[in-house]
Amino acid sequence: MIQRRTVLKTGAALTGALGGAGLLVPAMSSPAQATDLDPTTIPQFQQAMPVPKVLQPTRVSGTTSYYEMTMKEADAEILPGRLTRVRTFNGNFPGPLIKAVSGRRVVVKQTNGLSVPASVHLHGAHVPQSSDGSPMDLIAPGGGTKTYTYPNAQPHANLWFHDHAHHLESETVYRGLTGFYLLTDDVERSLDLPSGTYDVPIALRDARFDDSGQLVYSMGDFMKRTVLLANGRAWPYFAVAARKYRFRLFNTANLRFFTLQLSDGSAFQQIGSDGGLLEKPVDVTSVTLSPGERADIVVDFSRYAAGTRLILANTAPMLPGDPADQVGRVLQFRVTGPAVDTSSVPATLRKLPAPGSATVNRSFELSMDETGATMDAFINGKAYDMDRIDTEVEYGATEIWTVHNANVFTPHNFHIHLVQFRVLERDGKPVTSGPESGLKDTVAIPPGGTVKLQATFTGYEGTYVYHCHMFDHAAMGMMANFRVTKNPSTT
Repeated sequence: MIQRRTVLKTGAALTGALGGAGLLVPAMSSPAQATDLDPTTIPQFQQAMPVPKVLQPTRVSGTTSYYEMTMKEADAEILPGRLTRVRTFNGNFPGPLIKAVSGRRVVVKQTNGLSVPASVHLHGAHVPQSSDGSPMDLIAPGGGTKTYTYPNAQPHANLWFHDHAHHLESETVYRGLTGFYLLTDDVERSLDLPSGTYDVPIALRDARFDDSGQLVYSMGDFMKRTVLLANGRAWPYFAVAARKYRFRLFNTANLRFFTLQLSDGSAFQQIGSDGGLLEKPVDVTSVTLSPGERADIVVDFSRYAAGTRLILANTAPMLPGDPADQVGRVLQFRVTGPAVDTSSVPATLRKLPAPGSATVNRSFELSMDETGATMDAFINGKAYDMDRIDTEVEYGATEIWTVHNANVFTPHNFHIHLVQFRVLERDGKPVTSGPESGLKDTVAIPPGGTVKLQATFTGYEGTYVYHCHMFDHAAMGMMANFRVTKNPSTT
């Protein structure tokens, strides 16, 4: 087991670097007595990366598409030639994909066939409290059911769903309980972006295995999770034609940050983030994602000859001794040959409304014990209490939230349920363009860093949560309740 004090000695090298996520969380449980699988024995780039299966509705009406899912264990070939037990929606690993349309409801009946309670949160969605997947709104194990209603009363966005049962989500998500939810609208569909088989969602994460090929879970063992997965396969390859592709990247890891770039260092375009398209495409050579964040990119492979092989590399800062040939590689692209390409990336993608004027300013401080003496994590000095309302918000109010990471070594990030927000400032510098200028629901905050966010709380009244989306940190208490009401309490 990695000792927290040992990590602190090397963690200073990563201060201010987003790639050092999660290194300072103590292990809360010990894995079963088994020998770790040597990651160097896992063949790289031998399995094809699968594309998520599109889930078909069980019934369709004039206004609503109905789906049914069962959470259950299944076996998946994550490692070549081996089966690994995972937790899934409908037996799919990676999870299934729901394609939804703004203004058209989606209703999902979830059945929990697992041995532990679960709560399904549609991350980034604007939904009523009853369908938000609250950490304490649990579906009983062994066949319990709950029906979630998603009005889709929001613009297009790259959403995903995952377990959110408090104290359990860290392990359950690690073991696979995630899925994709792509919401589109007329604005997005009017563009000639790469589509169909050239529009590919990719879930990224890390993992650790024992010598029988089973996942090993121990909270906070970030440094031992050195096998990187793309759509549920360890270091896969993906065959691409010599044309443009749209890749929707999802960081579904518990703790790991990714900084992704092509192995030849060439540029590509970032066209979107959590809450859909940016106003204008941005030419970049890398994108950084903290847990829960998404990036929407377009890569043009027409500049490569048939037979070219490129690696999607992870260049996030590593600790001394980290295996670059493992955590530094994600997947391999194999260019096959030319293909007809009528797609294009326009100079303007969408028009976002101006943030408007805020009437309320609030401050939040994220912190956790870095001494190793406790396993405590806080927002504004308080650990999560399901029965406490930490923030009262007036329905319809536009607020500015200033969020500061008070830790010296440990990165955090910040996710707000119910709303998409705008990032106004990072460390006092205005954010007016670039990858963080669009709609967001999760934002990274390095040690000592501060972000200023603006959101309008409308659509639904009720109690929701904000928290660090590094699952282990939230499970340790870095989460709080806010209540939206037309008559907020003044106490």
